[in-house]
Amino acid sequence: MKIKDHAVDAARAVAFLSRIPMPQWLFEGYDGRLGRLVRAFPFAGIVLGFIPALALLLLLGLRADPLMSALIALSVQVAVTGALHEDGLADTADGIGGGKSREHSLLIMKDSRIGTYGAIALILSFTIRAAALSAITGDSPAFAAALAIPAVAALSRGAIAWHWQRLPPAKADGIAASTGQPDEAAMQFALTAAGLLGALLIWPAFGLLPLVASLLATGIAGLAFTAFIRSKLGGHTGDTLGAMQQICEIAAICALATAL
Repeated sequence: MKIKDHAVDAARAVAFLSRIPMPQWLFEGYDGRLGRLVRAFPFAGIVLGFIPALALLLLLGLRADPLMSALIALSVQVAVTGALHEDGLADTADGIGGGKSREHSLLIMKDSRIGTYGAIALILSFTIRAAALSAITGDSPAFAAALAIPAVAALSRGAIAWHWQRLPPAKADGIAASTGQPDEAAMQFALTAAGLLGALLIWPAFGLLPLVASLLATGIAGLAFTAFIRSKLGGHTGDTLGAMQQICEIAAICALATAL
């Protein structure tokens, strides 16, 4: 693919994964299928992580409390993404937690209302990520701490490609099934890009050990969650893709904070 094609795919991926408006001409002749587009997800993660990283850097520069700064940065991130992945996490938690069977779980996940399991999952996601980011700001310069946000954003969105490619659609009529499944090449490209982008951001700012810890944590979390969803649902849905991103982001940022 040409560099221009990669740039166009990255812009389309940003549009798909966020509420950032993109020029309409980018979608002329585009069939809406995402199988190839997932290769650009890690690059989109860098873009989506830049704005909350900037907010964190500004707040730390104003000597704001680290935990408050981390929570505000995460709030900015949610505003940018439209809580796309958080919604998937909540729906998956409700479905798996409350479902008595595969069919019952999938039925619950279609319900837009949030339940107890979903609410708890969201609370834990925000508090754990905020605590980890706060710990990173306490152990690192402000600029390095800000780089942690786009780094884990790239790693976790690369992990989506693995989950998507390795599992068949759980529902033949679901959104995830209708948008196309990534092939092996697209998945491999996304994983490689995520690893390289993570290395470029984490290694210079934090060192080799935090990089290795983040990569291992992301990989283990992704493998474990994919195996778990396979056993529970037999395949992926749009919600489990979002949950995959959240779980891998939590794992990556916690590993980074612990390794410092």
